[in-house]
Amino acid sequence: MGFVRLVKKAKKGSKEALLQLIHEQQDAYYRLALTYMKNPHDAMDAMEEMIVSLYQSIHQLQKEEAFYSWSKTILVNRCKQMLMKREKVVLMGDAEETFHTGKIQDVMRQSEQRMDLQEMLAVVNSEQKEAIELKYFHDLDYETIANITNVSIGTVKSRVFNGLKKMREQFGGDGV
Repeated sequence: MGFVRLVKKAKKGSKEALLQLIHEQQDAYYRLALTYMKNPHDAMDAMEEMIVSLYQSIHQLQKEEAFYSWSKTILVNRCKQMLMKREKVVLMGDAEETFHTGKIQDVMRQSEQRMDLQEMLAVVNSEQKEAIELKYFHDLDYETIANITNVSIGTVKSRVFNGLKKMREQFGGDGV
C-alpha cells in the first residue's frame, strides 16, 4: 500500500495504518528523540507520547505528503515538553534527579567520535547546536527544521552556517 494511501487510512481512524507509518520510520524517530532526551528510556517515552498525540490529531494534517515532517515536529515538541518538566523537577530541589542526569554523559561518550562531536558542538549556542544536529545527524531539510524549531528557513540556515563557522574557527580545518 502506498504511503499517501496509508496516511489517508490513518486520518480515517485506522490505528494499524498509523502504526505502520510510524514503524517505517521508527529508527529515525528514535534517533531524533535520543538527540533531545539523551537516554534510551526517555527517548522511548517521548515516542510513545508522540504516537498518542498523532492518533488524537492526525485528522488535522492538511497534506498527506507532510506526514513525516509533521510527526517529527510533534516528537520534538514532546521531547521539549518532557525536558521542561524535568528541569522544573530539578529546580524544585530534587537533587537525586540532578545526580541521575549525570548518566547523560555516559550515554553520549559511548564512542570517541561522538565525544569529539559533542566537544565541537559545545562551542556553539543551543539554537545552533539544535539546527546542526537536526541537519547533519538526522538529515532533515531546512524546511522541516524550520517547522520543528518554529523559526524561518532563513534563520535555520543562518544558525547552521554561523554554528559551523564558529566550530571551524575554534577547531580549524574544513572537515566540519
